[in-house]
Amino acid sequence: MSHENVTVFFDGRFVPLREANVNILTHALNYGTGVFEGIRGYWCPRQEELYLFRLEDHYRRWKTNARIFHMDITQTVAELCDITLEAVRRNHFQTDIYVRPLVYMSSARVGVHPDGNFSFAIVAVPFGVYIDSRQGLHAGVVSWRRIEDAAIPSRAKVCGAYVNSVLATSEAHRHHYDEAIMLNESGHVAEGATCNLFIVRNGKLITPSVNENILEGITRQCVIDLARRELHLEAVERPIDRTELYTCDEAFFTGTAVEVAPIVKIDHRPIGDERIGPITAHLRQLYADAAHGRMTEYFHWLTHTYQPALTPVDR
Repeated sequence: MSHENVTVFFDGRFVPLREANVNILTHALNYGTGVFEGIRGYWCPRQEELYLFRLEDHYRRWKTNARIFHMDITQTVAELCDITLEAVRRNHFQTDIYVRPLVYMSSARVGVHPDGNFSFAIVAVPFGVYIDSRQGLHAGVVSWRRIEDAAIPSRAKVCGAYVNSVLATSEAHRHHYDEAIMLNESGHVAEGATCNLFIVRNGKLITPSVNENILEGITRQCVIDLARRELHLEAVERPIDRTELYTCDEAFFTGTAVEVAPIVKIDHRPIGDERIGPITAHLRQLYADAAHGRMTEYFHWLTHTYQPALTPVDR
């Protein structure tokens, strides 16, 4: 299916993506005044079902973060979920997908001051592997610092803030890294260009706290929950120094797009024995199993698209 023929929700109605256009003077296009989300859907052929992962949690975060910009989305989380399900069903997707809700300041004029006008859209498109991490990634610390929350809200997916990610990614690729690692203004490790970061040292799972100018990642929290419940391993949230990246035993990224992506080299230095570590591998498999409906304990993370939710007995 060509993306231009995908049916999307735009300006209060369902239209083909090719018709979902904005004016060149739209405030969000000129000034980056939008907030978005990223939601994965996983097609499971055996069940003939498409599972949307943490759908309600993503919409809850989206509505909350939009309020930072005085964009108060009146639809409830349940109504937004229903719109998303209708969009997916109209496209009859039988493949993995990515859902992009976007709320944006919609006035078409010159002038940075907001006027209270905003719109939102929900787009779902086929989506596979974002970055191939099967053999592990080579990441690198870049010169661009992670934005400060006091400048642009770093805990939200703010459209304009992703200039920071674009610059970091561009630099990383020029240095032949698979992904960037950004430090914050304090010199501590923040996150990847589009993902959170974890390290393992001496059997402890460590990740920057939400006060280190990171996105409050939903996948990040999933991994913390899986580590605690399934591996009986607590995640320590604290500042991470740059040199800890070089002395850790394992490292990995987390995010909706990257899922759980192992890191085997940072700044041309091997991590451990330059192979995917056992804790990373275990968490990666647990996350995949939960997201694909293979773990009954985590059914509450999934929204069924085509069939009523099945109980553990039914399955």
